[in-house]
This record gives sequence, C-alpha cells and structure tokens, in this order.
Amino acid sequence: MSETYQLFKSDTCGFCQRVRAYVAQLGMDLPVRDIHTEAEAFRELLQGGGRSMVPCLRIERGTGDGTEVEWMYESMDIMRYLGSRQADQ
Repeated sequence: MSETYQLFKSDTCGFCQRVRAYVAQLGMDLPVRDIHTEAEAFRELLQGGGRSMVPCLRIERGTGDGTEVEWMYESMDIMRYLGSRQADQ
C-alpha cells in the first residue's frame, strides 16, 4: 500500500511550525498547503476533512479497491504517524 501526504498549515500556527520542523528533521519532502494564502487549499480542507483546523495531514492511500483519504488533525498524532512511517521505510 502506497501513501502520499499533504500538510495543510498556517504561518501563524505554532503547532504547524512544530510539525514542519519535525518533518525537516526526518528529511521528508512533504508538500505544504497554506490555508491563508491558497483559497483552494482552505476549501479542500473544509470539504475533505470537515474542519478548518491546522495542522492537518492529508493521507492518500492507494488500495486494491482504489484510493482512500484520511485527514489527521492533531500535531502530536501527525508527528507520531510520520515518524512511524519513516521508520518503516
């Protein structure tokens, strides 16, 4: 099962900065979407995840049945998840 990620963030959010620093520490290349400068990113976050809260990690999984999308909102959950995925590789 393959996964791709997008991180929805705001420059004024300290939790977002913490997640981004952790991602940099892991050496991951993670696409970042700013909900304050990209109107489409904000709409996608609301439509897909149902909440306007950041940070939010959009996880897209390729499965045998197609594509599955998960929206993860809490910074510590995001960091734990990405750390475990990085360790698995």
